[in-house]
Amino acid sequence: MPEEQQPGGPRQQFGDIAPALAGYSEDVLFGQVWEDPDLSVRDRSLVTVASLISSGSTEQLAFHLGRARENGLSDKELIATVTHLAFYAGWPKAMSALTVARQVLADSA
Repeated sequence: MPEEQQPGGPRQQFGDIAPALAGYSEDVLFGQVWEDPDLSVRDRSLVTVASLISSGSTEQLAFHLGRARENGLSDKELIATVTHLAFYAGWPKAMSALTVARQVLADSA
């Protein structure tokens, strides 16, 4: 069973309040978009992490940092991504991302 359909996936977390959005998340986002062969899952994870950092979406960042590691990105690459984005997305967003990254990387060390 794909991770997003296991307990804790979008349907489990939000299906009671937003069943359509939870279904789109699982079926379209994770079921179709993430499976598109035009980008590797490693590259897709890097783009997703960069986007979340740039938008300041730290609530979603922890999950996607973990997923990025599963998809082949190293801790050094993830921290280098945060550092690089400090100059493009802004220092405060990078610092907030580091707070999340520190916890994610420590939890799985």
